[in-house]
Amino acid sequence: MKCESCGSKIATTFLKKMLGTSIKDSKGKKHVVCSNCQRTLTKEELLKKI
Repeated sequence: MKCESCGSKIATTFLKKMLGTSIKDSKGKKHVVCSNCQRTLTKEELLKKI
C-alpha cells in the first residue's frame, strides 16, 4: 500500500496491519496516509495535498 500524500510505501506488521492511518474527506472517501505524513501535517493540509 502506498501513501496518497507522499507516495512512499506504508510499512505493515506481520499480521498485515498497516502502520499508518486512513482519513476521510468531505465525500466520505478514505485515503491512506503514512505515519511520517501524519506526524508532520495536519488533517486539513493532508486533504489539500491529496
